[in-house]
Amino acid sequence: MNGGNRLFTILVVEDNQNIRKLMCAVLKQHGFNPYWAEDGIQALDVMEKQHIDLVVLDLMMPNMDGYELTRQIRLSWRDLPILMVTAKQEKEDKRKGFLVGTDDYMTKPVDEEEMILRIKALLRRARIASEHKLSIGKTMLDYDSLTVSREEQVCLLPQKEFQLLYKLLSYPNVIFTRLQLMDEIWGLESETEDHTLNVHINRLRNRFRDWQDFEIVTVRGLGYKAVLRS
Repeated sequence: MNGGNRLFTILVVEDNQNIRKLMCAVLKQHGFNPYWAEDGIQALDVMEKQHIDLVVLDLMMPNMDGYELTRQIRLSWRDLPILMVTAKQEKEDKRKGFLVGTDDYMTKPVDEEEMILRIKALLRRARIASEHKLSIGKTMLDYDSLTVSREEQVCLLPQKEFQLLYKLLSYPNVIFTRLQLMDEIWGLESETEDHTLNVHINRLRNRFRDWQDFEIVTVRGLGYKAVLRS
């Protein structure tokens, strides 16, 4: 159990009482402070009165579904992390979820350990995004200026290259599939070829070959991950 997470208040929006109770119990067990709501209307009511750090919401709910709730949240809480949980596994549902503004997506039945890992990653990303800076050893990435610096060296990167490196280094040792990276950096609607990702990865490797703090590793058949060097 990690008491350090107690600072974070998580709102679980789920109309199934058993699932809701289980999710809240798991969150509590991992040191989070859970609140709950049965539907979107109740969730917005809770959020007006209580500071919430992250929302876990179900898609299929009475009165206001998860898509509409996500839209409403985005109107008032632009940067609040949202994790959508749903029994729907269709690609189109997932795509719609991202288009209305969710940050991450899980399908039921929910793996409790994976849910906690995703929540921690989203909270970490939200903190990094609000600071717009990321430090890895002696290397500092500054999102606002698109620069990567280390001691006396400063590298200004093209936007896509910077976003790709920032994404990988925000989640050390996490494997990102090629599709995930293409979606996130170039967008779902993009016509960008798979080859473009290779080019950008190779450019980053060449630029930072002599930097001691990290390397980008190819995970054969899966994708890429950033590995930190001690």
